[in-house]
Amino acid sequence: MSNSKLCWPTPNGRPGLVPTLSLLACILLLVISAPALELDLGRIVTAIPRMLAFAGNLLVLPDWEYLPILAKNILQTIEMTFLATSIALVISLPLGILAAKNTSPHPAVFHATRNLLSLMRALPELVWALVFVSAVGLGPLPGIMALSFVTVGFMGKFFAESIEVVDQRQVEGVVAQGASWLQLRTFAHFPQAFPDFVGTVMYVLDHNLRAAAILGLVGAGGIGYDLVMAMRMFDYDRLLPIALSIYIVVTLLDRASDHFRMRMI
Repeated sequence: MSNSKLCWPTPNGRPGLVPTLSLLACILLLVISAPALELDLGRIVTAIPRMLAFAGNLLVLPDWEYLPILAKNILQTIEMTFLATSIALVISLPLGILAAKNTSPHPAVFHATRNLLSLMRALPELVWALVFVSAVGLGPLPGIMALSFVTVGFMGKFFAESIEVVDQRQVEGVVAQGASWLQLRTFAHFPQAFPDFVGTVMYVLDHNLRAAAILGLVGAGGIGYDLVMAMRMFDYDRLLPIALSIYIVVTLLDRASDHFRMRMI
């Protein structure tokens, strides 16, 4: 058996000069910026006992009388997630077509749509939830509006990028058959981009579920309000069931999305 040494994929087996200098420059930049970010390893080490003490406080019996309220609020969070994602899906698909270079009818439409999508995802869901709460009042409605608004910005961008990388030879084949503008999108672009569409929707569902879990902080419905209040009031008998319920729902959604995506692909 010949001895093989670990070496870099370069002619001399040594790391290249440019990658080495780039890595050293990144490390130096991180070291220089650490004080500005108040990164202190000593504080992190001394915080470990407090974090362990906090985790130990969670090992209590749950508040059984709270479980029906928990089930109602977590169900509301799930409903907000699916409704907001469904609304955003309907709006994002045509915007994605207009925001893709190879399907947009005019460069001006392309740039305007791209800028609109950038504006919609520029601020997080929590900020838009504050805006919509001030407009329509408390409850799940402003949460759904905030989730839908931001999701359109992300999903429209993902859809556009998926359409832009389709195989142009298949598009040319459909064009040769005399297809119209709509037929070209339906039979040439969409079938190729469909697996990416499915993956995007599944990822956005997962993201929106976690985002919806904190929108209650500003009165936009869901389980977020109970989570924040449990932490502020040190209600450990409620905090652990809330955290576990969010974890279980996210995990089940992740497993379901993986199964569905594999079947679709």
